[in-house]
Amino acid sequence: MTDPVSTPAAPGKPGLAVSPLAVAFPHMGVIDGVEISTARAGFYKHVREDVVLMRFAPGTACAGVFTQHAVGSAPVDWCKAALAATGGEGRALIINAGCANAFTGAAGAEAVQHVADAVSAELGCRSEAVMTASTGVIGVVLPYGKILNVLSDLTVSLDPDKWDQAARAIMTTDTFPKGAVASALIDGVPVKISGICKGSGMIAPDMATMLAFVATDANLTPGVLQALLNAGVRDTFNAVTVDGDTSTNDTLLAFATGKSAAPQISDPADPRLADFAGALNGVLLDLAQQLIRDGEGATKFVKVTVTGAASDASARKIARTICESPLVKTAIAGQDANWGRIVMAVGRAGEPVAKDKLAIRFGPLTAAAHGAVAAGYDEAAMSAYMKGAELDISVDVGVGEGAASLWTCDLTHGYISINGDYRS
Repeated sequence: MTDPVSTPAAPGKPGLAVSPLAVAFPHMGVIDGVEISTARAGFYKHVREDVVLMRFAPGTACAGVFTQHAVGSAPVDWCKAALAATGGEGRALIINAGCANAFTGAAGAEAVQHVADAVSAELGCRSEAVMTASTGVIGVVLPYGKILNVLSDLTVSLDPDKWDQAARAIMTTDTFPKGAVASALIDGVPVKISGICKGSGMIAPDMATMLAFVATDANLTPGVLQALLNAGVRDTFNAVTVDGDTSTNDTLLAFATGKSAAPQISDPADPRLADFAGALNGVLLDLAQQLIRDGEGATKFVKVTVTGAASDASARKIARTICESPLVKTAIAGQDANWGRIVMAVGRAGEPVAKDKLAIRFGPLTAAAHGAVAAGYDEAAMSAYMKGAELDISVDVGVGEGAASLWTCDLTHGYISINGDYRS
């Protein structure tokens, strides 16, 4: 990852204080074959940009991972069908904030079709090569005319160095823009990776995140790019949770322009991909962790690691139960090392646990061991540790070799205030 540089944060909604866990937006640079523009279409009452257009060079490969939510949005349905129709061609991406266009029936699907057709006509590509993404209020049909009204402005203002503007334009209740960059070698040739995402609440991804977009100048076939995404989301976007709620619009799209001098890779098992895969996963994890840092009302960034489980899947389920327990999360908000709530969450996860071997640690401090309070337990030391902004909670359940790490945040009154006021 490159070192971040300070840039001012801009709330997606007026009145939201920037998260105390915020990180600076990095210097993104440019990806050859990618151009970006932003505009205000008017999805919000207050003045802010809310539409993003990205144009990709001919021959760009595209892959996506989408929500498993039973009520997927119209843009998600469009992208799935479009990728299947083209075999993974990506010439454009149009994103809007302020309207999710989810649970909108045939009218929502028609709105996406209108947008894709208009972008394809504007840029000279087939409609199915236009990816779409939306975020905002569920149950409102996308007023697509607002996007069409600014489409020509978006086209004439395309520029390769507008990643920061794009990251801000897709924000909803986010309090800071989220970006990550990396470089890697493919067969000794340098390639670049850049990505942005948005998300703050309704975050318990069942694929990726609410919205995330990654581009690279590597020369990868769509099948290779898809395989890399499928593998990458497991321990990144699928390993974070703010509130246990999965979005109707979760979308992760990746684009490979092939504009670097690196050779084309057509086999996901090609050993020349190793460095690139590691760098891509680093970008995905960086973005996913920024979602937690911007969790609605969050004041604590928490890593939960479960070891000694019957399997890795069992460890993940236990860790997720801990991460999504309101009692655990409110105790963390109150800076209370209430390890009894951890025991509660572990026991209700429905996974094998050896209660007489159960051990719990907060950072370097042992709270419980061998199924009971630890000898030498120091309440004052625990309380001091819990005042930190970044916490590690470790649990060993004593039955096997399975392990997993997930990330979450605390649950504060700020979460209630933000969501109680969401549509106002």
